Amino acid sequence: MSWMSPKMRARTLRTAFQALRRNKTRSALTMLGIVIGVAAVIAMMEIGNGSARAIERSIASMGADNLMIFAGTAASGGVTFGGGSAHTLTPEDAAAILRECPAVRAVAPTVRARTQLVYGNRNWVPMQILGSTPSYLEVRGWTELAEGEPFTDQDVRNAAKVCLLGQTIVRELFQGTSPVGQEVRINNVAVRVVGVLSAKGSNMMGMDQDDFVLLPWTTVKRRISGSALRETNQSAAAASGSTQQTSTSDLYPGQVSLYPEQSAAQAANNPLPVRFATVDHIQVAATTPEKIPLAIEQITELLRQRHRLGADKPDDFNIRDMSEVTRNFTSTASLMTNLLLGVALISLVVGGVGIMNIMLVSVTERTREIGLRMAVGARARDILRQFLVEAVVLCMLGGAFGILLGRGTSLMIRTFKGWPTELSLGAIVAAVAVSLTVGIGFGYYPAWKASRLDPIEALRYE
Repeated sequence: MSWMSPKMRARTLRTAFQALRRNKTRSALTMLGIVIGVAAVIAMMEIGNGSARAIERSIASMGADNLMIFAGTAASGGVTFGGGSAHTLTPEDAAAILRECPAVRAVAPTVRARTQLVYGNRNWVPMQILGSTPSYLEVRGWTELAEGEPFTDQDVRNAAKVCLLGQTIVRELFQGTSPVGQEVRINNVAVRVVGVLSAKGSNMMGMDQDDFVLLPWTTVKRRISGSALRETNQSAAAASGSTQQTSTSDLYPGQVSLYPEQSAAQAANNPLPVRFATVDHIQVAATTPEKIPLAIEQITELLRQRHRLGADKPDDFNIRDMSEVTRNFTSTASLMTNLLLGVALISLVVGGVGIMNIMLVSVTERTREIGLRMAVGARARDILRQFLVEAVVLCMLGGAFGILLGRGTSLMIRTFKGWPTELSLGAIVAAVAVSLTVGIGFGYYPAWKASRLDPIEALRYE
């Protein structure tokens, strides 16, 4: 309508509304298809966006920018012992990764244990007992504690008997009382609770992330997992005449030694277990999720260099990341959203066909009116414009009601069903654009047909 003057545009709109008011019921039923279509588009988009955000939050709770570095596979006599059995990762590797890999922002060496917790007359076997460093909380984005405070680097150096508990363990063992300052027994070792982790809920795999205990990794290695110290020691190397010794100096990355350095005689007489200075895996946080491939490349190059692996030797470690899981779940959510959107758009097409049908009926009913207008000077483009405006007004009104209905449906689903939804301004803008397009597209043919009527034949029409 850009070629019309403002006065003519106002008169055309007024005439269109008058024509629609003459058949209120028919106009309302005609708009119903557009209302349902637009409402379906908006509701589906908001539900889809809410689901995608929920998936992203679930992935983020697991660490969307996290990498897990596992030791390689050991073999003996042609028998392989599975991933992580080689025990080639050390805390020094973790310190080197943080120091020499620019794409990495935090690193936490980690050891695992599986045993029972006892408090008073209650007991519980956590899903995870992990030993790590204070940086583990930064890696996992768990910096906010529900109660208490985290353990410190000094606690790690001293193998202090302190721990952090997840919400599930607090609920099962302490049943409403504060655990901070209390002692729990882990494998018959009394450990003081210094803090309570904030709730994370279940991850995408359904695992309870709050069924969790975090201790200094030296505490787990030295005090709790006694079986972890069963390894061949340096005596074999000493017997073979080798002067190489395994030192426990700088046991914690970047800090002072856990124990004083032994003399050569002391090391020969009292060899320490080799495995004490190894960790089960290293958890790494990249600077951003986009930097994960670069971080993997930097870590691989560094660890191969530190482990003295030749070009013809395979890696003695494995790196896993969450990016593939993120892509799979995100693509699945996007696929479902697009599928629902496609179904909703079918409703808009059906609504457009209904408008075309009603406008054709309107042209037939108003044939004499069209002939009379042409007889008094109306041109073909004036008739075309009149009927096209009526179709667009029908669609725009239907779009407006559809937006209200779609938003209301989305809010009701979130309120009563608890499904995650998220406002989608893009869907609202798209709904308006689609309504306008449908009005023009499906209204043009009836309007064109009306403009091509012969005035004389139209006046004769009964």
